[in-house]
Amino acid sequence: MYRTATLFTLVAAVSAVSAASAQQPGSSAAPFDEGTLPATIESVEIHPIAAADLTCSTHSVHQGDPLFLGDALGSDCTVVRRDGGPAKRFAHTHEGDGSKNEDWFGWGETLLAPFDGVVVSVHLNETTNRPGERGQGPASSIVFERKDGVRVLYGHIDDPQVARGDSVIAGQPVARIGNNGFSWFPHTHLGAWKGREPLQIRFDPRALGRLQEERVRAARK
Repeated sequence: MYRTATLFTLVAAVSAVSAASAQQPGSSAAPFDEGTLPATIESVEIHPIAAADLTCSTHSVHQGDPLFLGDALGSDCTVVRRDGGPAKRFAHTHEGDGSKNEDWFGWGETLLAPFDGVVVSVHLNETTNRPGERGQGPASSIVFERKDGVRVLYGHIDDPQVARGDSVIAGQPVARIGNNGFSWFPHTHLGAWKGREPLQIRFDPRALGRLQEERVRAARK
């Protein structure tokens, strides 16, 4: 997809007010590269970030550029509808040529909290990008922290409904999908880490199933 490194200027700011700042981006610690990733990559299971159908692409660990916490093993998630193409079965992301944010199915979609935890940072970039025109970072974003120290970043968000210090529960509405910062189109960037180790994200399959059932019931009404 594209690089979102400037997003993580925010993570450095979060680090400055954290008791564990020496273990977070923005400290004297070097950014990750392929050689510093752990031999075994751990994962974290979170609540799906939206009730809509999503497609997510994971950042590789062979990108050449330095990898930062929140970027290493991060994912870019886009809302899709599966009624495109000649068979009305293909996944597609927008209507028309996609030149307007409103063309994209994910634009303004409600984002849901990843777990029970605390909001440790909210950052706003007030400039909204037009699809196909990348803006300037850092992007609007929210960082959440779980009791065990796991942190999750949502990037390119819009209309945050939480503030720093707020407690959240898994699945709670927290923001909407936006298009700002180093972004070409409406989507959400996800990143997760604990201490100095990036984590690979997967969605709770039980929660996914519940959300899918709710979509089917709503479509039948």
